[in-house]
Amino acid sequence: MNQRIEQAWRIARNLGLMALAAASLAACATPKYEFGRTVATSTGSAPRPGSMIGRDGKPLRGTEKPYQIKGIWYYPHEDRNYNVVGIGSWYGEQFHNRKTSNGEIFDMNLPSAAHKTLPLPSLVEVTNLDNGRKMILRVNDRGPFVGDRIIDLSKAAADELGYRRQGVARVRVKYVGPAPRRALEAPRQYAQAAPTPPPPPRPRTAPRSFEDIQEPPQRVQVLPPRREATWSPAPIQQSAPPINPPDPVFTSSRSAYRVQAGSFSTRENAEKAVRQLTSAGRASIEAVERATGTLYRVTVAAGEDESAAWTLRERVEALGYSGATILRP
Repeated sequence: MNQRIEQAWRIARNLGLMALAAASLAACATPKYEFGRTVATSTGSAPRPGSMIGRDGKPLRGTEKPYQIKGIWYYPHEDRNYNVVGIGSWYGEQFHNRKTSNGEIFDMNLPSAAHKTLPLPSLVEVTNLDNGRKMILRVNDRGPFVGDRIIDLSKAAADELGYRRQGVARVRVKYVGPAPRRALEAPRQYAQAAPTPPPPPRPRTAPRSFEDIQEPPQRVQVLPPRREATWSPAPIQQSAPPINPPDPVFTSSRSAYRVQAGSFSTRENAEKAVRQLTSAGRASIEAVERATGTLYRVTVAAGEDESAAWTLRERVEALGYSGATILRP
């Protein structure tokens, strides 16, 4: 009898140790989140089947599913309070004209960004803490997967924020919200300027009669008598004009800054944007030929002062073009 009790106690103890080990493994396979940053603690375990179902009860689509890079699992999710300071980098020629994680074509000459866990596509505000420059970018790719870097910008975006030559910089990344599904759609309008009231009508005056019209008085100018030139026997030396006068020299002025409000696939949408930007300044359309077709870029002249260009960019953003960027001379 005592032997059976002792044998049953040993089996129960072994089962308890196995359950504790299983719980430890499950805890190691679950990612932890710290200040919006994903800290993956699993180096090979796949996610549980329940993590493939969204909050609405439907299966997750491609860019929402957990994925594994170099043995580390990443879990994409929307974090409305995402506000992280870290190292930002950029990428360009190696991935130019290739597909991004959500199927778009990566163009290193257009502002965009890559992030490990934020939704695709989404909008983020990136600030270069070394010089104070900031801009809103569209996240359409995954990365970076090097060290503790928190975001990867396109070549154009890194140039706008002023750290393309350095390669990396200390940046702050804030989540703004979801982005339009298509990259060439008109920017989402977060604010609208109040319409300018029409000028008041000019007061109408009664018609004037013919008698009221008087001819203005004539002014007569009396000229002094002209003095006759005295004759002199000495010859007058006159210098002949040069046969071939030198060409005038024109100095070219320094190129000015411009603010790019957006790029559009049709000229009709570009002309609509120009009409909306009349209150910001002199807007124009530039046709950019690409392999996939013609893009119509809308820019606003900003002058030769860089600080004035940043002020104009904020005014363009207030008109609803949240992805506005500064084009340097």
